[in-house]
Amino acid sequence: MATTTPARPVHPVDEVPPVRQLAAFGLQHVLAMYAGAVAVPLIVGSAMKLSPADMAYLITADLLLCGIATLIQCVGFWRFGVRLPIMQGCTFAAVGPMVLIGTGEGGLPAIYGSVIVAGLAIILLAPVFGKLLRFFPPLVTGTVILIIGLSLLPVAGNWAAGGVGSPDFGEPKNLGLAAFVLAVVLGVQRFAPVFLSRIAVLIGIAVGLAIAVPFDFTDFGGVGDADWLGISTPFHFGAPTFEASAIASMLVVALVTMTETTGDFIAVGEMTDRRIEPRTLSDGLRADGLSTVLGGVFNTFPYTAYAQNVGLVGMTRVRSRWVVATAGVILVLLGLLPKLGAVVAAIPAPVLGGAGLVMFGTVAASGLRTLAQVDFKGNNNMTVVAVSVAVGMLPVGVPTVYGKFPDWFQTVMNSGISAGCLTAIVLNLLFNHLPGKGGSAAPDADGLADGGSEDAVEKPREEVV
Repeated sequence: MATTTPARPVHPVDEVPPVRQLAAFGLQHVLAMYAGAVAVPLIVGSAMKLSPADMAYLITADLLLCGIATLIQCVGFWRFGVRLPIMQGCTFAAVGPMVLIGTGEGGLPAIYGSVIVAGLAIILLAPVFGKLLRFFPPLVTGTVILIIGLSLLPVAGNWAAGGVGSPDFGEPKNLGLAAFVLAVVLGVQRFAPVFLSRIAVLIGIAVGLAIAVPFDFTDFGGVGDADWLGISTPFHFGAPTFEASAIASMLVVALVTMTETTGDFIAVGEMTDRRIEPRTLSDGLRADGLSTVLGGVFNTFPYTAYAQNVGLVGMTRVRSRWVVATAGVILVLLGLLPKLGAVVAAIPAPVLGGAGLVMFGTVAASGLRTLAQVDFKGNNNMTVVAVSVAVGMLPVGVPTVYGKFPDWFQTVMNSGISAGCLTAIVLNLLFNHLPGKGGSAAPDADGLADGGSEDAVEKPREEVV
């Protein structure tokens, strides 16, 4: 008599929800990252005084490549893609260097030449970076995730106030709308059925938009002016040029984005119960590099994991990578159909701010949850967290603090995430792995000296989380 082998359970990351849920969850991810995605081309294009037509072209090209990059990361092929629910978007770490390059003699072709080289460098460095995963014990990862969440909160605050540069920035009506959206999100999450609670952010944004239209918070006039179809062609602004100084600054950006992306991967890995391994990290970084190369070819910029969507994964507890892949498909459609993109762009900043407060706060809370498993008694782990958070938040609270330093230093340290991450790694090695006051410490299984004061930190990550 034949026996049947029970089917292996599908990991939540690999589950495929019903189509209607895929669409709703995917749209929620798009709305969470849209403002950040279009901000980079807007800032760079405005600094270079591009025409409205060129600005529109940059935005549609960016949305198209955001979608393609997200699909590469979530779905993956061969050794490209982390295969986790990770949204991809243009990195803000590259804005400063790109503005300097673009406003110089090189213009956009010099930007794209440096972006292509940076992408190739990320692909080559990905295996090396993957081996550094052992420098990210829960003490470090919890601290980095906490810094990611805290550094995003001012973004939500600016949205809630009306958006930076808005003539009515800080008006009570803006903050009132943001508070209303926040209340709707919390109410749906608390009292609605399970499915609706998982799209609480989408419902909050939809209700907020419904309130915003009659009260003149937004204008859909740009929808009628937008084209129905727009296709980004390679090297639209001319063949790329390769300038040494531009390439050097973009290589520094590449190292910063690799550090930030590593923190985001680890955060999502912990939220989804799928541990990040060195090979997985390398595959994800390699996908970042490929997307960045494609960005240089198709008239856009370097790509990285978006931390705002990390918070959405933690808040909704929807762990399927196919949900985020659906968001990637929606972004591709927005990039090919500018009229749809104009509809999403009409969502007022206070509506996004109310939802952002919940999502970004969730990221910080996830970091605290990881740190709760770390032993803080009789050791210096509290010092590691305290100093790392302080260094990470310094450029967030005082954006001009490193204004007198060289450009390469500003590129690294003006990102609170990379500054805090590097600080946490160094301090963890200093306090927990170098020989202590009482004598030398023996190396552990990873080849690092064991200071004997980090019991919870040195456990395998799956045990701690």
